[in-house]
Amino acid sequence: MTAAPEPLRIGILGDFNPEFRSHHATNDSLQHAARKLAIPVESAWLPTPSLLAPDAATLLDSYDGLWASAGSPYKSFDGMLKGIEFARVYNRPFLATCGGFQYTVIECARNVLGIRDATTAEEAPHAKNIVIYPVACALPNRASGAPRLSGLDPEIHLRPGSHLAAFYGDKETIAEEFFCNYELNPDFEWAPMEAGFPIVARGPQGECRAIESPAHHFFIATLFQPQLSSREDLPHPLIVAFLNAVADYRRDRLDDSILA
Repeated sequence: MTAAPEPLRIGILGDFNPEFRSHHATNDSLQHAARKLAIPVESAWLPTPSLLAPDAATLLDSYDGLWASAGSPYKSFDGMLKGIEFARVYNRPFLATCGGFQYTVIECARNVLGIRDATTAEEAPHAKNIVIYPVACALPNRASGAPRLSGLDPEIHLRPGSHLAAFYGDKETIAEEFFCNYELNPDFEWAPMEAGFPIVARGPQGECRAIESPAHHFFIATLFQPQLSSREDLPHPLIVAFLNAVADYRRDRLDDSILA
């Protein structure tokens, strides 16, 4: 009898809040993709304060893939940055959405480009180098009383030839859901690109909506939240691609350990 495969382990960087729809959707979307791929997946939320603990690197290394979740401000600003830094430095398959996107840009600005005070207006509204600032305009179909940028954005343009576009079947334009007050300050668009993370999706006015790394196994950060549109009968293609990359990484890591 063939032994059941070991589950892929996904660490979700963030502070789980049962009141957040996106947090439940993150858990569910991983299982949607797992069932489509017939790969067992176990996921665990890693509270941001725990990512500053002395054994945090050992904890993070126990996961095959990492997802920086929505939900800023986080309990630990520095903890979230540490988790993202681990994924970037150790080439761990990595997906970031919404707040996770924002902190990915900040981590790159601080630790790759050396802009040590790079931050977000949510955390430090009077700082000098505000890389993430309030959104410039609202979506036209947002609900009354919702954040400035909330709802379905039907016009996200993907960069041809990017990994992200390939995961969407080489579509030129996609529609995805947002629930966010902050975005990349256009004055700092050069920062992720200079750090090696080109912009691969833009909004209707040219706003940055996603970045990726062509040099990593899988490293994509989106301001939109693909998990919110994932369904049992229609898993989200980006999350399916993420789990495929995690499975490949896990297989390569096991092969290397056997040969060592």
